[in-house]
Amino acid sequence: MKISVVTAVMNGAQTLPRMLDSLAGQTHADIEHLVQDGGSTDDTLAILQTHRRITPKVVSAPDGGIYEAINAGIARATGEVIGLLHADDQLAGPNVLPAVAQALADPAVDGVYGDLQYVAADGSGQVVRHWKAGRYHKDRLKWGWMPPHPTLYLRRQVFEKMGPYDAEFRIAGDYEAMLRYLSADLRLAYLPQVMVQMQVGGVSNGSLKQLIRKSREDYRAIRRHRIGGPGTLVAKNLSKLPQFLRHP
Repeated sequence: MKISVVTAVMNGAQTLPRMLDSLAGQTHADIEHLVQDGGSTDDTLAILQTHRRITPKVVSAPDGGIYEAINAGIARATGEVIGLLHADDQLAGPNVLPAVAQALADPAVDGVYGDLQYVAADGSGQVVRHWKAGRYHKDRLKWGWMPPHPTLYLRRQVFEKMGPYDAEFRIAGDYEAMLRYLSADLRLAYLPQVMVQMQVGGVSNGSLKQLIRKSREDYRAIRRHRIGGPGTLVAKNLSKLPQFLRHP
């Protein structure tokens, strides 16, 4: 089973080596790495050229934002399964992608997801938040439940049938896409393990202005897919609080 991993990056030289090492360390044999670089001006491209165990297929050009870049990577992917791994994320161990492949060996499964940890940006590996996703049921969506997006791996047919990310969303395109996919009764397998470690920070929570914009986009996605109303948005945000108390 070929797994295509898409990376959208812009000036990610500081964190890129850890991500690439985590991908190179996977024991799964058939991995395709597609990198969409937005025109980095730091050492991003040079670093990509030095990691040869899994030679990344790099396209570097200005784009219209992260979701447009992700879509371009998905369009180039040739694997049966597609997931995302960005420059400030890393796979939590060498057996993450083998576990994905094992779960998707069942033809009745459309996708797989697992748990996620947010770690300190200083490279210490200190866990700041632990997101235990739990099992999926469609009814949980209206209560704000959602799997951690960086852990989600889907069959190619899902993107072909239901479309890629909506680039009109600037921050919450991942949430909109997951609502679109999951509200269509996808059959997902849950891996009760930490699949990805993500550094704290990022566009969606970088400032109060961005948080407000993300909440507006989240609510727009909720209403578009008729998942719920204001209570869904409130529940989605409140559900994050226990993550700060779980630090295995």
